Amino acid sequence: MENLTVDDLRGLFLFEHLSEDQLAWLVAHGQVETHAAGTQVLREGQPATCFFVLLDGTVALSRVIGGQRVETNRTDHRGAYFGATQAYLGADAEARTVYQMTADAVTDLRLYQLPAHDFGAMFRSWFPMAIHLLEGLFFGMRNTERIVSQRERLLALGSLSAGLTHELNNPAAAAVRATGALRERVAGMRHKLALLASGSIDPATLPVLVELQESAVEQVAKAPKLGPMQTADLEDEVADWLDAHGVAGGWDLAPVLVAGGLDVEWLDRAAAVCPQTATEAAVRWLAYTVETETLMNEIEDATTRVSTLVGAAKQYSQVDRAPYQVVDVHELLDSTLVMLGGKLGDGVRVVKDYDRSLPPLPAYPAELNQVWTNLVDNAVAAMEGDGTLTVRTSRAGDDLVVEVADTGAGIPAEVKGRIFEPFFTTKAVGEGTGLGLDISWRIVVDRHHGDIRVDSEPGDTRFRVHLPLTAPSAGLAEDGAGGAGQ
Repeated sequence: MENLTVDDLRGLFLFEHLSEDQLAWLVAHGQVETHAAGTQVLREGQPATCFFVLLDGTVALSRVIGGQRVETNRTDHRGAYFGATQAYLGADAEARTVYQMTADAVTDLRLYQLPAHDFGAMFRSWFPMAIHLLEGLFFGMRNTERIVSQRERLLALGSLSAGLTHELNNPAAAAVRATGALRERVAGMRHKLALLASGSIDPATLPVLVELQESAVEQVAKAPKLGPMQTADLEDEVADWLDAHGVAGGWDLAPVLVAGGLDVEWLDRAAAVCPQTATEAAVRWLAYTVETETLMNEIEDATTRVSTLVGAAKQYSQVDRAPYQVVDVHELLDSTLVMLGGKLGDGVRVVKDYDRSLPPLPAYPAELNQVWTNLVDNAVAAMEGDGTLTVRTSRAGDDLVVEVADTGAGIPAEVKGRIFEPFFTTKAVGEGTGLGLDISWRIVVDRHHGDIRVDSEPGDTRFRVHLPLTAPSAGLAEDGAGGAGQ
């Protein structure tokens, strides 16, 4: 085993300002290692036991991203260092537990190797002020990121809550209005029954009215959707028919009957089976029937909408569900779009292009919903409320792919490479924290072992999220970063 001399270490930029005693200590505690070209020096995830300094050769550093090994740095710079670079962080054992990267020998290597526990003890002893500064920077940045990340989540939650409240208010108000109108129509029907009981209407007419009532209810369920011009023409025809048959207030009754699908032909068939003296009473009875049925349909639609929104909120937040489970990604996407309905507005057209043949996805659904929220929110902001939002799912090999595309202005080439950096944002001051895409990256890459890719040009920006369809063999992936210095 080769040993370096004090003069050898003094020639490395990393140690050039150390004293003779310090250099002698490094000589005594470290040693030289050699690695043949094509061999692996250390592997990502292994216990971080050594600090390395490059003496000769070329080394390549890589990380596993999206299930693939990606080279992040390649250097032949004498003095470049890697390995247990955070061993000095005595207060945070987790940060120095495992190697954050893999190092491979591109050529034959000579490395100075120092055990991590010696390196950490030496650094803390020799540079106490630097340790305070480095720990302050390391933990300060981490705490700041955590706090801002929490603020980002709270802001998103507040925005979603406001949007959900707005979305709930519309159907709830519609149900209240319809209930009030229904109460008036039911009171009118009770009045007609009172007239019948008093003898004002021939009791023999009642079976005919009941039969017509049932037929009208069926017609309401089959009423076609009409355009404004069609509706106006039919209302004119029905009003003329009512006037011709001596029914007062035809202009008031015509819109109700047309909305229920009762046209002139239907009214002719009804009049043919109803005594002529009871035509007006029958028409008004049928109008009440149509209105009450229509109002009940409105109430049903409104309450169904409320129930759907509540269900979407539960699906989005994953209330009372396990953190990790097998899910249908389309349910997650739909719940997110419902929750963001208030932000989408009338100017954004949503296109869903789902591959329904995709198998269930093993995932942390609540966290993936945060990813979809960030991507959709950014897309809507890029389009400034006017454009087409496309959400597409597909399969690429063993990955499920979710694509969120927009027709906005696009991402400038000069900032495209930085959009996943923490705190980087192109939004105006006060409109973004710069953590949305960083959080999305961590959730997809670190938590789910997937990948996020982006292609952008004016009018067509596409974020593609690749998620493995097989559950990872290991558990939760911890956040971490590593690198080579020189």
